Amino acid sequence: MFPGGFFDETFIAWERDYKWNAHKAWMEKLDEPLFAALLARKRYSEIAAQAVKIEARTNLIFSFEKMALRDAVKAPGGARAFALGLYEWLHGDGDFDRWVATVAALPRKQTRVLTWPIATVFGFIAQPRRHLFIKPNVMRAAAREYGFDYRYESRSTARGYASALDFAAQVRRDQRDLRPRDMIDIQSFLWVQGSDEYEE
Repeated sequence: MFPGGFFDETFIAWERDYKWNAHKAWMEKLDEPLFAALLARKRYSEIAAQAVKIEARTNLIFSFEKMALRDAVKAPGGARAFALGLYEWLHGDGDFDRWVATVAALPRKQTRVLTWPIATVFGFIAQPRRHLFIKPNVMRAAAREYGFDYRYESRSTARGYASALDFAAQVRRDQRDLRPRDMIDIQSFLWVQGSDEYEE
């Protein structure tokens, strides 16, 4: 599929560029100093709007998840909880379960806000060397294909996230000759393994 591996031009065009561009946009608008400065000025709605806008340029989460997230952070209370919780996860204690609890408590209109993709997408965009984006069905299929004992949990939990990170670490070790740069490459590799888009 991609004879040049992680440096294949088609791989970069199809799988990497838009994710890396989202990360660059995040660093321009919401890197740690900018994020902290906005929090200090209580600009919660601005933080939430920027985060949602950056993610919206990707196809990482489903449209119904995008709508649920957008609705959840429209209200000042939702924006405040989102902004404070996200900063704490990315730049504070890194407690995934606490971040999940924050997302679960966001206001909802119709569709629930908490899904694995929503819980993991902002970490992946903001810190792609550290965080992994998870689409459960694809991750489970990739693990079966790869022969990895992925301890999937239907509820978003730190334990389930740790198992996904273990899977990513195993792939990084196994594919080190292909020189994966970050979790964008690893997530893209898993997507190719597990997605119907790449069925032979």
